[in-house]
Order: sequence, then C-alpha cells, then structure tokens
Amino acid sequence: MTKNNAFEPSAGIGTKSVWAGEKEFLVHGATQVPVVHSVSFGYDDMDEWYEVAIGKRAGHIYGRNTNPTVQAFEEKVRILEGAEAATSFSTGMAAISNVLYTFLKPGDRIVSIKDSYGGTNKIFTEFLPKLNVEVVLCNTGDHEAIEREVAKGCQLLYLETPTNPTVKITDIERMARAGHAVNALVVVDNTFATPINQNPLQLGADIVLHSATKFLGGHADALGGVICGSAELVEQVYHYREINGATLDPMAAYLLLRGMKTLKLRVRQQNESALKIAQFLQTQELVDAVFYPGLETHLHHDVAKRQMRGSGGILSFALKDGMDSVRHFLPRLKYANRAANLGAVETIVGPARTTSHVECTPEERAAVGIPEGLVRYSVGIEDVEDLIEDLQQAFDHLKSLLGQTAGN
Repeated sequence: MTKNNAFEPSAGIGTKSVWAGEKEFLVHGATQVPVVHSVSFGYDDMDEWYEVAIGKRAGHIYGRNTNPTVQAFEEKVRILEGAEAATSFSTGMAAISNVLYTFLKPGDRIVSIKDSYGGTNKIFTEFLPKLNVEVVLCNTGDHEAIEREVAKGCQLLYLETPTNPTVKITDIERMARAGHAVNALVVVDNTFATPINQNPLQLGADIVLHSATKFLGGHADALGGVICGSAELVEQVYHYREINGATLDPMAAYLLLRGMKTLKLRVRQQNESALKIAQFLQTQELVDAVFYPGLETHLHHDVAKRQMRGSGGILSFALKDGMDSVRHFLPRLKYANRAANLGAVETIVGPARTTSHVECTPEERAAVGIPEGLVRYSVGIEDVEDLIEDLQQAFDHLKSLLGQTAGN
C-alpha cells in the first residue's frame, strides 16, 4: 500500500502521467521502473525485518503483500487521483469486490444504481444477498430516488459514472452529500472517465476505483485494478486484499505503468473522436438511439459538463432490428476488434450480451434499459475520419441487406 509522497502540485496531469511516482523506484541509473519478480525480500537484521513486517518501517516482506513495481504503479494512480493512498489488485472486479467485502457485513444496507457493470451487478443481486446484505438498486440518473433511499439509512453508496455500457451520468457531488448525511461510505467507479476526465475524490467521494485493465493500461495486455482514497480507508481494503490474495502481478504492474505514460494523449484523442463519431451516428437512419455524455441530447449532459473535463472514449448505440442487425453490422467493421474489452488504443466493439452484461439474462438486460441491439463502441486512437468511413461502409452494407430482405 502506498502513502503520500511529495510531488510538484503545479505539474499538469500529462506531466504527472509520465513522471509521477517513479523516481524513488529507479535503480542503477535506470530511467524506467524495473520489474521485480522476487516473491520474498530478505533481511539480515532481525529487528529491521520485524519493523518492516509490522509496518513500522518502509520495505517489502512478501509479494502477496507489496512489491516495488506494484508500488510504483499505485503511486502514479494515487497522484493522478489526488488521494492520500492507493492499493492495487489482480483485476478490476477484484478491486470492486474487495472494497465491498471490506466494508459491508451482514445486516448492512447498500444503495446503488441498476445499470452498473454486469459483474458488479451480479455481486449486488447474487452474492451480497447471500451474506444478508440488503441491496437497493435505483434507476440510474434518478437522483431524487437515490436520495430517498439513502436517507432511509445505508452503510455504503456505490456509483458508477459514466455507466457501462449506456454511459449514463450520476451527479457525484450531490450524491456524496446525500451519502455523508447518513454517514455512508461513498464509492465511485471511475473506469470510463479516467483521472484525466474526472476526479471523484474532489467531488466528495471517499473511494475511487478503476479497472486498470481498461484506459489506464490502454493496450489490452495487462489485467489490474486499483483503488484510491484516505490512508485510513485504503489501509482497511489493503488488509483485506493481502489476506485474501487478489494481488497485482509485477509484470502487469510494469505494463500498466508503461501504458499510463501516454494516458493523457490517448484520452484526449479518444474524447475528440468519440464526440465526432457520436454526432455521425445521430445522422444514421438505422440507429435508434445514441448514448454519449458529450451530446446535448444526453439526459444528464449538464451534469457531465460540470463534473467531467472530457466526455470519454466510450459510446453506445442501438441498431434497428436488434441482434439481427448487429450480426451483420459488426463483422463488416475493419478498424475494430470484436472483443470483450475497452479503453485500448485500438477501437473495440461488441454487444452488451457478450461484453459488459454477459452474466445477465436478456430479461435482466432489458430491465436496466439495455436493448439486445445495443453496440458498445470503445473508440481507439485511430484517425477519426477512418473510423467514420468504416462505420459508414458497414451501414451501407446493412442497408443493402435490409433492402434485399424487403424486396423478398
């Protein structure tokens, strides 16, 4: 677990993405953080060993607990989120589940939103109820309904904004006030926004978390998760994680560190391209709806403008004729991986039923407003003109197929 180390506060977020959290981990004149694969760390002095083991002195004992490469990654994210401390995990879902299981106990009550990420939703609907934790899921964006449920009392308020895959927005500052009024812990999944576009801790959240696999790493080659918050809260989650063992691998930490050096550049390009693509999709007759916070037609566009510095690299759109159209449309795209991931340098597409909400039934997806014809489009860093042209030729192909069907 990392704690506060000095870093020039006036540096821009792009500069921090490159330099933050690395200097103290460089050795032998190296300019890059090394990958430390050692499982254990030895000591000749028994008293020093003991002091490190009980946390009285800085150092490392065993790889399941801490590791220098992993610590450098945690420190970079901590600085970007403006937090006191950070700790990491083997995956994003490990970060989410470790936070929930650290702070919730039988008899507690949690309030959240209906269309959070499918894996998160499964914890809410399947696993927490088995532990006698009451879970209340409100319509996403219905701030009044969330406030009413929170006011009844809860131990934890869990938000995801923008949501996966419908990119709905929740007012973090407003919800944090409601949560703190009843002494609830406020947790925000910031995976879609990234620290480049949004800092939930500055808006009142207590813990911010990321699936580092996505935008932070940015290259679809490393799994990881991370949380940030006060030293007191992070220490509790770290303790749960070190005992339960969802540890981030040092090689994955190195890859995530390397990816984060270009985080600002990637996200800036993805922000710009996503807005242009969303506007293009609004002109397509075979598209029923386009979901993107940067569009003025978005239900909570005003909230997004207020709490986000950019609208993100993820959008979604619903095709007419549902999955029949998706089956013909997606295979035609040349510049998109059809895969269950997002936030990479390459554009990635897929329907919710095989990506974000594969764990859910069609009825469960419909209940949270996810049509079977919904396509999640994670914009890469390709030239946006090429992406739009690629989408256009796929629409042209779909039109020709529908015309043939009508002719028959």
